[in-house]
Amino acid sequence: MKINTKTRTKFETVLFTLPAVILVSMMIYIPFVSSGYYSLTKWNGISKKATFVGLSNFKTILFESPQFLKVLLFTSKYTAWFMVLSNVLALALAILLVQRLKLANFLRGLFFVPYIMSMTIVGFIWKFIFSEGFARLFQMTQWEFFRWSWLGDSKIAFYSVVLVGVWQQLGFYIVLYIAGLQSIPPDVLEAATVDGAGGWKRFFQITLPLLGPSITICLFMSLTNALKVFDIVLALTQGGPGGSTYTATLDIYREAFQNNNYGLGSAKALVFFLVVLLLTQLVLWFSRKREVEI
Repeated sequence: MKINTKTRTKFETVLFTLPAVILVSMMIYIPFVSSGYYSLTKWNGISKKATFVGLSNFKTILFESPQFLKVLLFTSKYTAWFMVLSNVLALALAILLVQRLKLANFLRGLFFVPYIMSMTIVGFIWKFIFSEGFARLFQMTQWEFFRWSWLGDSKIAFYSVVLVGVWQQLGFYIVLYIAGLQSIPPDVLEAATVDGAGGWKRFFQITLPLLGPSITICLFMSLTNALKVFDIVLALTQGGPGGSTYTATLDIYREAFQNNNYGLGSAKALVFFLVVLLLTQLVLWFSRKREVEI
């Protein structure tokens, strides 16, 4: 029996995509559906049977336990700082690195190195820097800010976590902005220069609008990376001091796997998923709207 080319192509397409579909379903979709079910139960994650409690876990989160709402507020604050600093610094450095500098390629690689490192390792490196490194620098320089308790003071610890997060992720956004800057036609900038446009005017009226797609990608990526921050906080402060750096992901992890309250942890994860979904859609809508207007 002969199989025609069209049927054979369809069969091969299904055959080659089936392993990926199975793996993605096992690692993402099935656990997501399972978490949705367990969010309606009381279960310690170990016993064979889970007790169905309906919406009791969500009632606890929204009305009886203000802690999760506080960690959501902290995560939102961290996200706002991370998005602003990472995008502004990355764009500024990208503009600098597209210039004809002798060390431009070396600096691009240098900024990208932290991104390929494990976030947990980065956290432990910076924990050593904040404690031992800054103490040694104070002995050498006598600069007072090196004596600050960067991880022990609740007011400073937040900015320490933001600093490490931005430092680790910055190289990735620099690469994206460099790609966007290099895709801008040079003749457009040359025409603006001939028309008498200065450097700032060219940047705000030509370069920045044409970077719309790159800005959309960077905003989306920085938003998602900031919302799911976990490794760096766990390595640096473990949520302290006094819960001042307690993120939503860390709270979900401890609720489910340390407090053995898997049902409530799954409910928190589902609420957090809805928050992330809403914020990402709003950012994408706003960014794409700006692109259309441009």
